[in-house]
Amino acid sequence: MKAVFFAGGLGTRLSEETTLKPKPMVEVGGKPILWHIMKMYSLHGITDFVVLGGYKVDAIRSYFLNYHKLSGDFTIDLSNGEIIWSRPSAEPWRVTVIDTGPDTMTGGRLKRARDVIGDDPFCLTYGDGVSDVDVTRLIEFHRANGVWATVTAVSPPGRFGVLSFDPDGKRVDAFREKASADVGLINGGFFVCERQVFDLIDGDDTVWEQEPMRRLVELGQLAAFRHTGFWQAMDTVRDRSVLEAACASGAPWLSLPNRDER
Repeated sequence: MKAVFFAGGLGTRLSEETTLKPKPMVEVGGKPILWHIMKMYSLHGITDFVVLGGYKVDAIRSYFLNYHKLSGDFTIDLSNGEIIWSRPSAEPWRVTVIDTGPDTMTGGRLKRARDVIGDDPFCLTYGDGVSDVDVTRLIEFHRANGVWATVTAVSPPGRFGVLSFDPDGKRVDAFREKASADVGLINGGFFVCERQVFDLIDGDDTVWEQEPMRRLVELGQLAAFRHTGFWQAMDTVRDRSVLEAACASGAPWLSLPNRDER
């Protein structure tokens, strides 16, 4: 099974980092966040990746073209330029990078990669967020429900304080930090899709999260896999700091779940 990543957006809310590189190449713990997502999938045996690039796609291409050189040990004979690699790259991944255009919407990016993805079921997510979601169980859940697509539903991290008001609505009578219950579950990415989803995408201007997902709902073909563990997207500099702290504390997305506890 392939894992497909949306990696072509501008990342404007992280402009401090994305002026020179696309958001999936912004580093967390010394590695691009895209590497972290791939590593997460590889823990579940998925090592065939398709990257749907657009904005500054050459930075993504350069990273993977030079991955072997930058991650392996070598000896070079300076007299003739001969290089002997003593330790190959540790990641047995197959990575396909596609330029889907700088202005193409998410649905259009996916449809442009249809021939590369093929007719088999595939995983799909965003190139800017990590989670300790049990991908193996997610795929099992998807297959058991027999739908065209499954989305992982997560509780967003609380960020802002919640105010409540007295009866006249003019004075605050309570303040507390927002809990996930105030928002409910949201689209956390980490989809599993069947080939039928391609037929729900009209063209380059189609946003995956809009018409295709609405059509899936209308057809009764969208299931939700609920995940209550770690989930964090990287939309802002603050989000990146949260991920850096989580990475320094053990990077929960890089550990296989203990299924005996679930």
